[in-house]
Amino acid sequence: MKLIAFAALICSGICFGQVKADSSISVDNISYKDNIYKPNYKKLIVPTVLIGYGVVSLTSDALKDLNRSTKYEIGEHQPKHIKLDNYTQYLPAVMVYGYNLAGIKGKHNLKDRTIIYGTSQLISAAFVLPLKHMVKEERPDGSNNLSFPSGHTAAAFSSAHFLFREYKDENLWLAISGYPVAVFTGVYRTLNDKHWVGDVVAGAGFGILSTELAYWLFPVINKMFNKKESKNFTFIYPVLESKNFGAGLVLNF
Repeated sequence: MKLIAFAALICSGICFGQVKADSSISVDNISYKDNIYKPNYKKLIVPTVLIGYGVVSLTSDALKDLNRSTKYEIGEHQPKHIKLDNYTQYLPAVMVYGYNLAGIKGKHNLKDRTIIYGTSQLISAAFVLPLKHMVKEERPDGSNNLSFPSGHTAAAFSSAHFLFREYKDENLWLAISGYPVAVFTGVYRTLNDKHWVGDVVAGAGFGILSTELAYWLFPVINKMFNKKESKNFTFIYPVLESKNFGAGLVLNF
């Protein structure tokens, strides 16, 4: 319950902060000068706080006690382990395409939104995968030393924030519909005894940060795809595996 309540506060902070920070943009009139692509450092407050919490939890005795007490409470109730979190981490991104197929247009067309999402997953993997091997935090179940940060949670919040960014000016309720899925993913990473609370909170921060950076970088990356009379080809795509996630980059010169 502690984790669910904290995650709910995270979602509210993200939603209200983002809606206030961005101006309304017409779907048919997007240019690289629009605020959606401009760095707004207020948007970094929430992910910075979340990542900071996760980092402090690695050394803080109080937060380590919270990790252990949460693990103890989970063990007392012994909830049934499910593996839905392996799939729900990407569900908000699928929802973006689903809403579009249903005729609800977001900020970008199919190609542009795919570039943005692929970039966000690449950035997320660049944060998460090296950190796992550098920090070497043992998982609650003792299966390995790749607990911090939670890659599933990073992917889930990256996807949820992608959905939010695409639809927040069109339909706020649709825009925030991915966050409960992301929270579910993070909560079940702890219920499945795969992550500590601090791992999940940091993963949420890295996920949100990755999507923000992807939008800021989009004008530069999109120009690589639209060079006239150029045979160069660049493609970023997510890589999904049973126990890992990441992204691939294809360059053709």
